[in-house]
Amino acid sequence: MFSGVPNVIDIEASGFGHDSYPIEVGVILRNGERYCSLIKPDKSWTTWDKSAEQVHQISQQALQTHGKPIEVVAEELNDFLGKETVYTDGWVVDDSWIKKLFFTANKSPSFSVSSLEMILTEAQMNIWHTTKDKLLQGTEEQRHRASFDAALIQQTFIETAQ
Repeated sequence: MFSGVPNVIDIEASGFGHDSYPIEVGVILRNGERYCSLIKPDKSWTTWDKSAEQVHQISQQALQTHGKPIEVVAEELNDFLGKETVYTDGWVVDDSWIKKLFFTANKSPSFSVSSLEMILTEAQMNIWHTTKDKLLQGTEEQRHRASFDAALIQQTFIETAQ
């Protein structure tokens, strides 16, 4: 049984399908330390879904202007996470986007990504969505961005574990 506070990762992407790619990554460690970066897309990554853009509010221009190169983001994630395990509430897509990022950067992640469901108890699962909604209502920041979402997921875990 998992005890403590999990490291959490969240990814925003260019779309919702298999051709989509990561555009922002946010991580919060169990000690509260954070990492967040926009990702400048590789020239082979071309799929862009306007409905996804409306959700995360990140434009292609913002990625070109403020995004870091894929290799830099991969190196920074490895430096930040080391050999830690990070948990995600969207493992199926987040794990594939992490793999795409590292494959394109020609690097291997030093960390592992696991599904949050692997450490949630049944009691936590039963109150997850209501707790998360309450926490979201209690915050002034309502953006759907990777670092905000990672922190919200971590806080929801903490609240539901009590």
